[in-house]
Amino acid sequence: MKMSKLFVQTQREFPSDAEVISHKMLARAGYIRKLAPGVYTFLPLMWRVLKKIENIVRQEMDAAGAQELLMPFVQPKELWEESGRWDVYGKELMRLKDRHNRDMCLGPTHEEIITSVARDGLKSYKQLPVNLYQIQSKFRDEIRPRYGLLRGREFIMKDAYSFDVDEKGLDKEYENMAKAYTKIFKRCGLDTKMVQSDSGAIGGSVSHEFMVITDTDAGENDVFYCNECDYSANSNHAVSKLPDAVVDGKDYFKEKAVKDTPNTFSIEDLCNFLKIPSTIILKTLVYIVDKKPVLALIRADKAVEETKLMNAVNGNDIRIASAAEIAEIMENNGFNAVPGFIGPKGMKNVSIIADETVKDMKNFVVGINETDKHLVGANHSDLGVELKYFDIRLVEQGELCPQCGKPLFVTKGIEVGNIFKLGTKYSKPMNAVYLDENGKTHPYIMGCYGIGISRTAAAAVEAHYDDDGIKWPLAVAPYHVVVVPVNINDELQMKTAVNIYEQLLKAGVEAVLDDRDERAGVKFKDADLIGFPFRITAGKTLQEGLVECKVRESGEVTKITPEDAVSKVIAAVRNIG
Repeated sequence: MKMSKLFVQTQREFPSDAEVISHKMLARAGYIRKLAPGVYTFLPLMWRVLKKIENIVRQEMDAAGAQELLMPFVQPKELWEESGRWDVYGKELMRLKDRHNRDMCLGPTHEEIITSVARDGLKSYKQLPVNLYQIQSKFRDEIRPRYGLLRGREFIMKDAYSFDVDEKGLDKEYENMAKAYTKIFKRCGLDTKMVQSDSGAIGGSVSHEFMVITDTDAGENDVFYCNECDYSANSNHAVSKLPDAVVDGKDYFKEKAVKDTPNTFSIEDLCNFLKIPSTIILKTLVYIVDKKPVLALIRADKAVEETKLMNAVNGNDIRIASAAEIAEIMENNGFNAVPGFIGPKGMKNVSIIADETVKDMKNFVVGINETDKHLVGANHSDLGVELKYFDIRLVEQGELCPQCGKPLFVTKGIEVGNIFKLGTKYSKPMNAVYLDENGKTHPYIMGCYGIGISRTAAAAVEAHYDDDGIKWPLAVAPYHVVVVPVNINDELQMKTAVNIYEQLLKAGVEAVLDDRDERAGVKFKDADLIGFPFRITAGKTLQEGLVECKVRESGEVTKITPEDAVSKVIAAVRNIG
């Protein structure tokens, strides 16, 4: 490809709406163009990157025994009703009607479709196990699409689904997919960590995410990990051995009493007023889960992890209650307390969930639904409610590993893949069954395995860049090398550059010849911004019989013969994993 013909327009500045490195770099380097919030056109350079990632995924999935198919992007309501997800998936499901007034949706995922395919095609245990996958566009109507390709509305994904006769078979395939994923991301130039995670809207009993660990702003998830053992988990799934609350050995409230606590709207205010540690305060937070109020009780020195709370009440959508909603809840229960003074006693028609930190609390302080007053020296019998205990706590760095008891550390991660043990979540309600050797029917035991193709490309940028631009891993770069004649009007430079370019093409190397009549500085800046792994420059050093060969990842520049430059690039390309 000649640069003069390549459809790419680089920009001097980053787009104003770009928040993270991958969005900034891909837009400025001419890889993507925004069409609507969270919706992008993949320009030729980007499409080459995506196809390479797809090919790596295909090779490893095929090697792992999976078979590729392609399912419809538009899906009928009826299948989603069979699984029970039509009414609970949330607003991310883009619903629409066709010309016959039939309810449809744009596929955010394909569990229902693949289950119906299996139901029609897998009748006997002799046909199992099977793993089917596709690479397909998805659409999720995110309320706040951001981070470019990392949290878009339309995106490309590989999703695979396994069908087994029992849990043992699922366990085997789950491990098979985990190994395949490790190979895929390594080939894409990404170091990933497999972490325990929440199953979310997909469902199932066990799930893990493959996270690219990063210190950039694009890391959307906190990952807790232990340096002494293999424990690692997403923040929405992480657990820890919580050290006992330290209260200086003091018994602050020996007797139960209602105390005036004026203007103590926050935990800090209450601690300062009563001169107590936060560990003896029972904090009450009001949430709205699926439009219904939920009270979350937790020791006040700890924070609620909202996904854990949502799962505790089998919800699908969660948010903190507004002041107006809290006022309405209070009024419906005969109270008029404002936030800061709310407690569980006397609350009706409200779900109440207590964190496990609450179990051992004694002689604590709690709101009594009366503004400017708290109950001190309280115990569980004073709450007037039978508590249900769940782990709804957000783990913090320094808390102890649940496996080995050593301190946990936290870092940021970008999710690029996930695997789920679905069990019978879809096969049972959709009556997707097989006949065993005795002629009895059983629902398939299913697994689900996803890789974000476009997210993987963006994550590669987050992991490989500098101030000058992208540093693509060789295996996924749009082109392997750019050949730059400094002056196209210099006969020797141009002849040498064309000769190098043609030799590379003949050897199967994906090369670009920058034949533009531009200053060398412009060509070099574009080469670095676009991220070609190699740059061979034919310039003044040709008087010595040498060209410059730059390795983008390391920044190393060497002066070598044209023949050696060609050999160096060819060898690197042939060694791509």
